[in-house]
Amino acid sequence: MSRKIILIAGPTASGKSKLAIEIAKQIKGEIINTDSMQVYKEFSVLSSRPSKLDIKKVKHHLYGFQPATKHFSTGAWLKLVKKQINLCLKNKKIPILVGGTGLYFEAITNGMSKIPHINFKARDEIRELQKKIGQKKFYEKLLKLDPLIKNKIEASDSQRSIRAYEVKKLTKKSIFEWYKLTKSEFKQFQIFKIFINTPREKLLKNISKRVEQMFKNNCIKEVRLFLALNIDATLSANKIIGVREIKDYLLGALNLLQTKELINIKTRQYAKRQITWSRGHMSDWNKQYSNNFSSLLKKILKVIS
Repeated sequence: MSRKIILIAGPTASGKSKLAIEIAKQIKGEIINTDSMQVYKEFSVLSSRPSKLDIKKVKHHLYGFQPATKHFSTGAWLKLVKKQINLCLKNKKIPILVGGTGLYFEAITNGMSKIPHINFKARDEIRELQKKIGQKKFYEKLLKLDPLIKNKIEASDSQRSIRAYEVKKLTKKSIFEWYKLTKSEFKQFQIFKIFINTPREKLLKNISKRVEQMFKNNCIKEVRLFLALNIDATLSANKIIGVREIKDYLLGALNLLQTKELINIKTRQYAKRQITWSRGHMSDWNKQYSNNFSSLLKKILKVIS
């Protein structure tokens, strides 16, 4: 039985899903979702979930199963993905993990840290502090509290700064010390790590096309139904690009053209963050860079053979 796992990462709209389907067809593979927003039932359009036609071509797992009304973590995803990988291997299929969520991939390659649970009250207090004094001063405080974060967390990265602060403050140990204690549960597998690094001009065109297609596929209706659920503002589904912009459109604060343009800008910014994240966290990945789909497919098939 093959002990092979293929990881395909890349920025949003880089063509990962299309490539994964072709690879799966040629190597008897099955696709497993590695995107934190594609888990939600309520968002097939805005999250660019694989279409019904795609699912007919190749088996897809862990897409659109989680209610947006409930919290969903990387740890919860990892438990499900372990079961799914083992099922694929049992059925003599090769698991192909595809998506754009860096933390999900990191959980596979490096494992999940054993950081103790931090209570919500303490978390809220630290978030309030960051909001009150601003990111610049908060980062300076973090540097004094935990010097190990220097050159590892960018001064502008508020999310990771808050996390590092709460971990050090409440466990008395740096987040990077916790990371050292973390080990992957997939060491016994042959893991192929591929990052699709699409040329910038092509990526921008793909993003524009995708945004237009979302509106053709009625993403406005999708957001209207989601807003009717009136869910807690802290839940992750609220962060899906397009939710806030379409909400503003429905309230009359934006016209359709402005809404599309804002979603375009936010998506470009997100793609840029994914590429930046890959430079810091995926330095040992096989970076594939090509304008041509067929040649890219050939290169990847050669790497994983």
